[in-house]
Amino acid sequence: MAFTLELGAQAPDFHLPATDGKTYSLADFSDAKALVVFFTCNHCPFVTGSDEVTRKTVERFAPQGVAFVGINANETENHPTDAFDHMVARMEEHGFPWVYCRDNSQDVARAYGALRTPHFYVFDADRKLVYTGRGVDNPRETDKMTVNDLDNALEELLAGKPVTTPLTNPIGCNVKWRGKDAHWMPAEACDLV
Repeated sequence: MAFTLELGAQAPDFHLPATDGKTYSLADFSDAKALVVFFTCNHCPFVTGSDEVTRKTVERFAPQGVAFVGINANETENHPTDAFDHMVARMEEHGFPWVYCRDNSQDVARAYGALRTPHFYVFDADRKLVYTGRGVDNPRETDKMTVNDLDNALEELLAGKPVTTPLTNPIGCNVKWRGKDAHWMPAEACDLV
């Protein structure tokens, strides 16, 4: 069995606290035409390098009925800047237009098979996975990016077309798993394509 959620799979449910003081599950986004779940964190240079591009994606597609949920599952013993209070402070500082949840148990990250930060999952109206992988091809230096796979997938999905490139390798820092080396990656998921 693959570590990472496979195309066509149903979105795993979650019940997670967010920086806005609410707790969210899939049901909270039931009205959305599409749902983007992405695993992210506070410190990774691939996340911080591409946050403003992600912001533009949200600003473009949220008015078209797409919901966006960022989830931070990094362990905090060795990465204290990923603790919930730092997440709250980061959202207050930057005002990102997405829900930002904390997966302290890492159960949701395991259910999705998150590999890196950032790692994006796009689900259709039935919450079937139609795209997973990177947001852009150069998240650390977005001034050098040439492809925005997330935007392309959302454009095609909302136009009622199949996603041309439904699977890419996420680019970023490894998810920091509790009890694992900081660079641990499941062998069966080192490359998705």
